[in-house]
Amino acid sequence: MMENKILKARGANGPAAEGYALVCPNSIQGWSALEMDTGVIIEKGHLYEGESVKGKILVVPCSRGSLGWSDYFFACHLHGVGPMGYVFKKMDSKCATTVALADVPCVADFGPDCDPCEEIKTGDYIRIDGDKGTVEILKSVE
Repeated sequence: MMENKILKARGANGPAAEGYALVCPNSIQGWSALEMDTGVIIEKGHLYEGESVKGKILVVPCSRGSLGWSDYFFACHLHGVGPMGYVFKKMDSKCATTVALADVPCVADFGPDCDPCEEIKTGDYIRIDGDKGTVEILKSVE
């Protein structure tokens, strides 16, 4: 069982948060793929269609789709159903907008030898520290 593995990247927004990871290797489409008032993924065919992002630490490579991505994710935060934090393989402007407006912890911009979407599994209990730029796998589902 893998426990207390630490991944290092760039701290994008602090402080820290602990919770269960929801890992979406293909991200989540922004426009009309997320119910803003429930946080439920409604993107047809998505790996986690029907699951909620509420209270999870969302692990994605980056945003996906139109500029509506930041609108939909920030609206989830306004409705109290957004993720408690974010881990992005690569930060882009849509991700940064969401994190800045929602003011939640975020770790981003991992090096070429570390893909958080492969290192972290859905259901892992993780701690992200947006000040230090670390992701610690506290309890693995494996």
